[in-house]
Amino acid sequence: MTAVREAHPRRLAAAPAAQPPPRASTAERGRPLLPWLVIGGALLTVAVGLGAKIAGVHWGAPGQPFTLRWAPELSPWALPGLAVLAGCLLAARPLLQARLAPAAFAAALFGLTLLSRLALNVVRDGPPALSAVFDPHGGEGRTEYLPGLAFLHNGVGSFLDHFDGIVLVAPTHVAGHPPGLLLTIHLLGIDTATGLAALTIGVGALATPALYALARRLAEEATARAAALLFVFVPTSLLYGATSADALFATLAVAAAALLLAQRTLLRLLGAALLALASFFSYALLGIGAWAAIVEWRRRGLRSALRLCLLGAAALAVLYLGLYLVTGFDLLASVQATNARYREGIAAMRPYLFYFFGSPAAFLLLLGPVAWYAARSLAAREAAALALAAVIAVSVIAGYTKAETERIWLFLVPLACLAAARSLPARRLFPVLAALCAQAVVVETLLFTKW
Repeated sequence: MTAVREAHPRRLAAAPAAQPPPRASTAERGRPLLPWLVIGGALLTVAVGLGAKIAGVHWGAPGQPFTLRWAPELSPWALPGLAVLAGCLLAARPLLQARLAPAAFAAALFGLTLLSRLALNVVRDGPPALSAVFDPHGGEGRTEYLPGLAFLHNGVGSFLDHFDGIVLVAPTHVAGHPPGLLLTIHLLGIDTATGLAALTIGVGALATPALYALARRLAEEATARAAALLFVFVPTSLLYGATSADALFATLAVAAAALLLAQRTLLRLLGAALLALASFFSYALLGIGAWAAIVEWRRRGLRSALRLCLLGAAALAVLYLGLYLVTGFDLLASVQATNARYREGIAAMRPYLFYFFGSPAAFLLLLGPVAWYAARSLAAREAAALALAAVIAVSVIAGYTKAETERIWLFLVPLACLAAARSLPARRLFPVLAALCAQAVVVETLLFTKW
């Protein structure tokens, strides 16, 4: 049984050799059946969904199970955008081989993530596409966060005290999440689509250095760097990393996981606090705590995992009890109100049985080759892959993620990249990065996404 290994402290401090050493990988140890079953099942699910749509049966998503539709388009910005994206891809190989210290490599990751996301997302509609989704005056922006600022006219205290009632009438994205992001943009004075886009893009790009930090706790340096580069170019990261608030949520989630799995007690305390704060932005981010607990169980045993769970639970209790006492924010009432909105919305059109398979299928297929190698790690019982599979299983059983998982599960994509890196041979890394980048370009140029 192969468990996730924690790198030696001295190894973490050292820069890698000019050429990363070959990794003993799941891919080189055999050809398990599981990846074929996972990808084959996902493709079969897509065939069922699209076949049903052709037959006139609509299950509440444009590309059943994807939230994509056929709409080829290019803007005059396509050529420079694709040139910059190609440059980012070509920079990946020398970046991996360079003898950079961890801090310098993390900084390079941030720049590479930022450039590549911006480059791809101007291909269809130019720079306005980066903020169009947040525009409160049209399209998807009417369901996003900026229209929700009107509910803060009586102050933060009143807003939190009455949040469970606000959920019943608020725009979709405000109603579907805790008030963390809306409060943040209010306190920062952000009231324009451009401002919200800048916040999302800037904070979202930090997820890659955060993943690198997390991966260095769980694997050798070469694997950590490979995982981070996979996340830079995986299609979901490129497609949604600059145009969805879920990119910001992903940064909170991965940073919390990195701290929770640290060795020092102080860092773990900070991780528990960040997990609680992250849950105030998205209820789904509690899944990152479950992922960390499962990884901890595999690494250090059940007792250590239970201690981590208790630490996280204590942080959550302190945050939400404190909010209730100070502002009147009622977490349980807010969750119930969100549940009511969800059950009455488009989810009512989406059959549970189809999206039980459709939600993970959409998520996996937009991961491209990352899904294949993550499945190989799962077959080898790697801790990161097992934990990710458990979180996905609970999510689909609960039925709160019917479609839109390409975007909603963006916070799980770094974990999939980490799992994939454990099974990806070093010699195949650059071809896989190229394939990921090509898939993202095909989706962006031929298909329309709301985000």
